[in-house]
Amino acid sequence: MAPKVHILLIDDHPLFREGIKSIIARNIRYEVVGEAGTAGQGLQLARELKPDLILIDLSLPDQSGIELIRDIYHFSPIIRLMVVSMHSKIDYIVKAFQSGATGYLVKESASEMLLQGIDHVLKGDYYMDPSIAHQVVKKLAALPPKNAVVNPSGYDALTLREQEVLVMLAEGLSSKQIADKLFISPKTAENHRSSIMRKLELHSAIDLARYAARIGLIDIDLWKA
Repeated sequence: MAPKVHILLIDDHPLFREGIKSIIARNIRYEVVGEAGTAGQGLQLARELKPDLILIDLSLPDQSGIELIRDIYHFSPIIRLMVVSMHSKIDYIVKAFQSGATGYLVKESASEMLLQGIDHVLKGDYYMDPSIAHQVVKKLAALPPKNAVVNPSGYDALTLREQEVLVMLAEGLSSKQIADKLFISPKTAENHRSSIMRKLELHSAIDLARYAARIGLIDIDLWKA
């Protein structure tokens, strides 16, 4: 039997930590090995326990979660870091990924999306809460053009199905939602996602959204409130 995945929780709300633990307990492969209510405690436990994954809130009483992500990533880049926060602004999301996180989930989505997000992050993928993807797309579409121009030739290398999946991913749909729409299995949808990221040399959901916006695949009006 494969060893369990060890997870550390860092959040200053005990009741929320209890809720997260109950969700994680649904997957017998995962085990919460520690929890902390401050960044200082979290960093100490991260060093002592060396977990496979750390779930981090951004609002901590003694230090910014962004700074904590940097500190943990600095001493152990192999630990997977996933944000679970009430903050859904693009600035927080970008800073979290830039600091070393590979997943970002809004607390409101935790009950439905946490295990899926953990699965993605543990596999080495980047994961972004579909409920905030539209904000990322809007922000990226508003950015002034950069000197580097996206070469659409990579898009032509995608299969027709992959092109279809690319648009859905950029619009914020999860692998399960894509699977339901295309009448395929979630595993197949995830395989398409991995292939797309590899062929386009993209490394995160933000990169994917930026790519789709720059080559005109996304109708930004879809995201207007």
